[in-house]
Amino acid sequence: MRTTPGSTRSWLRDHFLIYDSILAVVLTTASLSWIALAASGQEAGWLRSAAPRPADALNLILAAACTLPVALRRSRPFVLLVATCVPQAALDTLHYDPGLSRLGGLVLLYSVAACRGLALSLAALVVSFASYVAGVLAGVITPSWPDHVVVTAVLLLCWVCGRALRLRRAYLAELVQRADRLERAREADTRAARAEERSRIARELHDVVAHHVSVMTVQAAAARKMLDIKPDVARDALSAIEEMGRTAMTEMRSIVGVLRTDGPAERGPQPGMHDLPALVEQMREAGLRTQLWIEGERRGLPPGVDLAAYRLVQEALTNSLRHAGPAARAWVTVRHEPNELSIHVEDDGRGAAEEPARIGGKGLEGKGLGGKGHGLVGIRERVALYGGVLRIGPRAGGGFEVRARFPLSHSALK
Repeated sequence: MRTTPGSTRSWLRDHFLIYDSILAVVLTTASLSWIALAASGQEAGWLRSAAPRPADALNLILAAACTLPVALRRSRPFVLLVATCVPQAALDTLHYDPGLSRLGGLVLLYSVAACRGLALSLAALVVSFASYVAGVLAGVITPSWPDHVVVTAVLLLCWVCGRALRLRRAYLAELVQRADRLERAREADTRAARAEERSRIARELHDVVAHHVSVMTVQAAAARKMLDIKPDVARDALSAIEEMGRTAMTEMRSIVGVLRTDGPAERGPQPGMHDLPALVEQMREAGLRTQLWIEGERRGLPPGVDLAAYRLVQEALTNSLRHAGPAARAWVTVRHEPNELSIHVEDDGRGAAEEPARIGGKGLEGKGLGGKGHGLVGIRERVALYGGVLRIGPRAGGGFEVRARFPLSHSALK
């Protein structure tokens, strides 16, 4: 496999101990070669007042002790920086040629600034200045004012470069963390949106299926009873069942169509408050004597409120049809107010011989008074979604009632 320069650098960054060891070996080899190749009678070097002593084994050992610690510069940079001050001071005190040993201290100063906090990096800068000042005060090195400026500039440059690298790493890490947080938030929003959409579809399907199936069941029972006595009435009931089934299938295809990905969804207008007369007529045909009153000035409603209010009336009348009894009556009152839409659906519950069971048994659950019926649970969710108030419970004069108020703002009205 061909290795590119970029992949080599990436591999070295991942194996930083090998990278630092190579750097320490190269730096040490260059320093020792410098010392070995230097003539013993050469002139004084930079910052020195006299020519260095001839190189010997101690000179090489001290010079190597200043550069070899670079191999561990990422693990203990500050400790190693302080430790290298000792052999560096010995080289200066014994007037040995330091070679490139001072580069080891600069690399360690840069490492402290790049890998440690601000306080420790400032301490490392102070240690480096203190080592230089100690040599000046001891008379080992005799720099001029320009030399002071150069040394100070080099030390500060190493420190600033290290701090800049640390800040850049911190900034990139913050960007990565922010991206991770945004990704997690996006996934959470997506899950919440999917859950809300599933809940909405479940509510819509329940409302459609519960209403139409309930009406079809009542119509089928009436047709069965009238089949031998009044065939014409049974035929009309069967026709109503057929029409109701087609209507239910159309609405279900419209709702479930949004889940399809293999073709365009079948879409149609959602029912609303303008469909209440047709709904009331369906309930009358199914055997529930229903009356509708609409009070106040009719106005356009927000689509969500319009659908929620219609489904509320639909579910309440369906429950009345199922539980109030064959001789029951139902009343629907819709009141349009400037800032509110009020809906009141009630039945008298007449003809239900098992009326006590409605208060304490299955009838209670079906009506949803604190029970587990999914229909009225969905109604509660719809009303709460638009900030409305819902009351479900027994009617004062007998029967059952559902009251709801939807707040409306002028900006939301059409």
